[in-house]
Amino acid sequence: MIVRMKTNILHIIRQGKIGGGETHVLDLVQILDKDRFNSTIISFTDGEMVDRSGKMGIKCLVIPTTKPFDFSVWSKISKIAAEENANIIHAHGTRACSNSFRTARKLNIPLIYTIHGWSFHRSQPIYTRMFRELSERFLVRQSTVNIAVSDANRQEGIDRLKMPHSVVVKNGINLNKFCPDGVYKDIRQELGVAGETTLVGYIVRLTEQKDPLTFIRTIRCVTDRKPDGDIRFLIVGDGDLKQQTLKLADQLGVSSQIIFQGFRTDVPDILHAIDIYCLPSLWEGLPIGLLEAMAMKKAIVATPVDGTKEIVSDRENGLLVPVKDPEKLSDAIIELHNDRLFAHRLAENAHKDMKQKYN
Repeated sequence: MIVRMKTNILHIIRQGKIGGGETHVLDLVQILDKDRFNSTIISFTDGEMVDRSGKMGIKCLVIPTTKPFDFSVWSKISKIAAEENANIIHAHGTRACSNSFRTARKLNIPLIYTIHGWSFHRSQPIYTRMFRELSERFLVRQSTVNIAVSDANRQEGIDRLKMPHSVVVKNGINLNKFCPDGVYKDIRQELGVAGETTLVGYIVRLTEQKDPLTFIRTIRCVTDRKPDGDIRFLIVGDGDLKQQTLKLADQLGVSSQIIFQGFRTDVPDILHAIDIYCLPSLWEGLPIGLLEAMAMKKAIVATPVDGTKEIVSDRENGLLVPVKDPEKLSDAIIELHNDRLFAHRLAENAHKDMKQKYN
């Protein structure tokens, strides 16, 4: 009888709060063949992901840091890698890779770098962007293999960084969990939203990337054109722009049209309750939240950035609008509100694409 040794994988992620990358890690460690692989997670902050991994029987260790290239944590990561007898280090995102490449080199462990979107983008000040590009150029050369989650990210890495050893592995969705025909809580009743009201959902981390301030300005535009109150907005999430978002909503006089919720774990229930899902991002890898909404058969309005434009085909399975354009975003929302048959067709096509391409 041949006894096969298991491969020990050390997954490293920047935070313990739940976002797209963290959801990806949880799905990955859950679906890996337990007869072949052992998984351990290192997170740089505490949070819901740490709790969930523990409930799944996966060891998740927290090494506190909010910095990339934080040499003060490198020895701690090396110690854990040695104790866990890691055969592979899988770094999810820039911060994770920048704090683990030294361990991989020191212990001669293969390093996988999954790029959930680049750390540089066009809206950054030029010197910030240049520094981050140089950092990414360095990191992709430390990795045994670089995994991009979208074709756009891989091509940008090749063009701007001369990235070697790269492949595309696109994100996928658990279609049993995100199933439009499932049984869900009545979120509308919980939040006091009438059945005939169009409910627009914005379920994100409230950070610069997701551009919540443009979304608030969009709500002002929609309210000016549809003052009857039959369109309401649900904002779910926390982040470093939360207070600015609340303040702007108050300044523009639209707080009464918005239901603000903090971080929630019942995302399938929330998606089931909404009619339209908005994602006006400034940049993306391949947004998992968007895939989840499409799997739940929702009408989509998004911006044509990076991986998003690989998922959404304008007027076929969603609507695409320019970045930072509240007027065009409000046009799209009102069009879907007024033309329910069109919205339903887009949602059906979105769901079909998820089943065929992103299972």
